[in-house]
Amino acid sequence: MTRKIDALVIGAGVAGLYQLHQLRQEGMEVHGVEAGSNVGGTWYWNRYPGAKFDSESYIYQYLFDEELYKDWTWSERFPAQPEIERWMNYIADRLDLRKDFTFNARVTTARFDDVTGRWLVETDKGETYDTQFLIGCTGMLSAPLEDRFKGQASFNGKIVHTARYPRGGLNLTGKRVGVIGIGATGIQVIQTIASEVGELKVFVRTPQYVLPMKNPKYGPDEEQWYKSRFDELKLNLPHSFTGFEYDFEHQWASLTPAQRLDVLEEIHSDGSLKLWLASFAEMFFDEDVSEEISAFVRGKMAARLKDPELIDILVPKKGDYGFGTHRVPLEMNYLEVYLRENVQAVSVKDNAIAEIVPEGVKLEDGTVYPLDVIIMAVGFDAGSGALSRIDITGRDGMKLAEEWRREIRTTLGMQKHGFPNLFMTGAPLAPSAALCNMTTCLQQQTEWITDCIKALRGSNKTVIEPTAEGEEAWVRHHDETANATLIARTNSWYTGSNVPGKPRRVLSYTGGVGAYRKRCLEAAEAGYEGFATS
Repeated sequence: MTRKIDALVIGAGVAGLYQLHQLRQEGMEVHGVEAGSNVGGTWYWNRYPGAKFDSESYIYQYLFDEELYKDWTWSERFPAQPEIERWMNYIADRLDLRKDFTFNARVTTARFDDVTGRWLVETDKGETYDTQFLIGCTGMLSAPLEDRFKGQASFNGKIVHTARYPRGGLNLTGKRVGVIGIGATGIQVIQTIASEVGELKVFVRTPQYVLPMKNPKYGPDEEQWYKSRFDELKLNLPHSFTGFEYDFEHQWASLTPAQRLDVLEEIHSDGSLKLWLASFAEMFFDEDVSEEISAFVRGKMAARLKDPELIDILVPKKGDYGFGTHRVPLEMNYLEVYLRENVQAVSVKDNAIAEIVPEGVKLEDGTVYPLDVIIMAVGFDAGSGALSRIDITGRDGMKLAEEWRREIRTTLGMQKHGFPNLFMTGAPLAPSAALCNMTTCLQQQTEWITDCIKALRGSNKTVIEPTAEGEEAWVRHHDETANATLIARTNSWYTGSNVPGKPRRVLSYTGGVGAYRKRCLEAAEAGYEGFATS
């Protein structure tokens, strides 16, 4: 049977839940499809040891409903995954969203019918949907790079990607464990399991700048404090540069060297991402400023490690890349883990992992590290990966995956020329996983999509698609903004360089959350300038 509906939402995470709720409020017949067995998105899939927020809990919330916000209470500044997943379930229950989702189903194909102007969508459970609108709320970091190394299937032990960590966990007590990767996820795993395992080998390719996390518990006073700020947060978060409560307040050139150091010390002690997202914006544009702030962070890290060999492996060097041009992880005693007798940092920068063998990890020089468990914190095909893994065919037979293999392009990060009535959130060329508090950005994007669909229906039109000229204008603006930053000169998942063959482009919009919001509103107020309707 084919079910005919107004809109199909893919994904039951932060964006998918709110998108379905909004469209349902508009009186539309809308349904959601989720690959997992429950709601949660990122916080359903990422249940590895140590998974937690690095946005403050009280800003990682929906702000469209004051009661919904205030009726949930966080236990600490940066809660862990189980509490976050409970919050996602609270949202689904309060808004009665589960009844309109099909779980344990994955969208496999979506084909736009040029004649009817509708999408025909199929799942791996044999379900077929005939829908006017298709909205991909599939996540920015939800396409894990699982098949990374030759020989993975030969390993005699257990091998797992962090984004597919088993719900019941793994028994690591006394085991020989290897962690591959020291990005934000790897760091959370490493600092959490070091005291439990027998031996821990950490395979390090790219040293990371890290910031210490301060995570106080919240009692009645803290609860009252942040809940009393609801109106302030609702007003300010959507217009700040990164969607966080803090913003860039200082100008490098207006301060003396001593004053700059005072600012860096004060912000560093905050125990948050503030040094990255609200110290000196010049770090993203000026190489000299970038180097001075980078040297400050390197010094903080080296002082904790002390050991020259560990410093050489774990601390970025001058000239590698600047602080803040890669994703900055928060950590709790992560560096001190390497001072434990059962932990070894193994540099694979110049002696790469050659393959996984039955015994463990083998490096290019032939060295084999015997292991019982391998935890792969090796990242994702960011931004474009999740939608590219669905066979999406647009107008005139255009394939989304093929288009993005040639060049990653979108319009406002929410539509793609050649794919009418296909909307997306957290997609390339919008504020997404980089430089953005995700709930702030995803709320804005889903609200814009809802308003767009509402306007289209109100004008008795049925189809909307970016024009080629409109898309070119957005891509050009995005590139001009991104290429003015030092981010564009680095190699990381921010630019897609972690995936062989992926077209290079800064994946996230770098012009600021508030500025992006303004441009989206301007396009809508101009009658969806840059889009064609019929």
